[in-house]
Amino acid sequence: MKEKRFSRAMTFIILFGIVSLFSDMTHEGASSIRGAYLALLGASAGTIGFISGLGELIGYSMRYVFGKITDRTRKYWSMVIFGYILDILAVPALALVGEGGWIAAAALLVIQRMGKAIKKPAKDTIMSFAASQEGVGKSFGIQEMLDQIGAFLGPVFLYLVMLFKTKGTTFEIYRTAFAFLAIPGLITILLLFVTKGEFPNPESFEPETKKEETFVMKKSFIYYIFGISLFAFGFMDYALVIMHISKNLVGLGGSYENFKFISQETLPLLYAGAMLVDALAALVFGHIYDKKGVRALVISTIISAPFSFFIFGFKSELAILFGLVLWGIGMGAQESILKAAVTSMVPKKNRATGYGIFECSFGIFWFLGSWLLGLIYSASLPLMIGLSILAQLMAIPFYLRASRAN
Repeated sequence: MKEKRFSRAMTFIILFGIVSLFSDMTHEGASSIRGAYLALLGASAGTIGFISGLGELIGYSMRYVFGKITDRTRKYWSMVIFGYILDILAVPALALVGEGGWIAAAALLVIQRMGKAIKKPAKDTIMSFAASQEGVGKSFGIQEMLDQIGAFLGPVFLYLVMLFKTKGTTFEIYRTAFAFLAIPGLITILLLFVTKGEFPNPESFEPETKKEETFVMKKSFIYYIFGISLFAFGFMDYALVIMHISKNLVGLGGSYENFKFISQETLPLLYAGAMLVDALAALVFGHIYDKKGVRALVISTIISAPFSFFIFGFKSELAILFGLVLWGIGMGAQESILKAAVTSMVPKKNRATGYGIFECSFGIFWFLGSWLLGLIYSASLPLMIGLSILAQLMAIPFYLRASRAN
């Protein structure tokens, strides 16, 4: 009896997913303490919301530019490698920031997002070539699952570093944690070159169509952009979430009492748990997308939309943990489905541009949402919660229209 082997396309998907795993260990490990670190360096809630939103704005809006460049040059690997190097090096460089240096830290975070902007259209495009053979929902679900395993391991890795680094101030402990993130970062770069050596021409996975295709903004794509933009507006960045939790911990002048699990030391584990939920949700909703299409977004949005109500509306440890689970479900579902949907809606030769257009809109609205919700946070928590939930739920009619439109 012959052993069943992975196809070349699936081997590429898994190997490239492992590259993403170590990459996510690096920058998602940093994300687990980023909000608390910025607050420690002197940034306010509004400033953290602005910085997070600006980073996302640059990271997403510039993808349109680099998507166009990628489609025009077809230099897929060059764009991916340059973007990865910029992305990866900016993270451990946070260890070099001095006390009170939130401006320098913010600049590094923006550079890191620029690296993502350079690599993402090309990365998603070459992934889509292989995914076209294996099922786009399943393929991007597998990649997102591996991404989020890395996003789980990164905060756990930082937790262990912080557990053994007991001497020094909180600032010094955080600096040490960022320095150790250079380890998975270097592994990322090494594996990236191994993958390129094994698969130098991933575009060959998807055959060229005989007819000349041009990129047209179909109604389904337009409705989809409107829907995901509303979702991005309401789905706040994790930096604001972790800032709120750390601010209210006992010992920081906060109001959380009698918490058994949530503490300053376990903050990275909260993000790790959310990323583990993200990984499972990506795999599940990726499969649902292959069967139900964009309607899978309706299901995930209904489930995840109330996350802010539980995180910001209660001082119960159980409620906060449940809210983080809902946040992880929303993140995983969107990350897997959004890439799969663009693959289905945009022809091969214009796919990087399609990703760029989509993610540009996503980034603009994430920036506006993160900034506005960060400002409202200090004025009225109920208003912030209500706006977050409403914006996400308003996306559902557009998802439904996208699923029906041609």
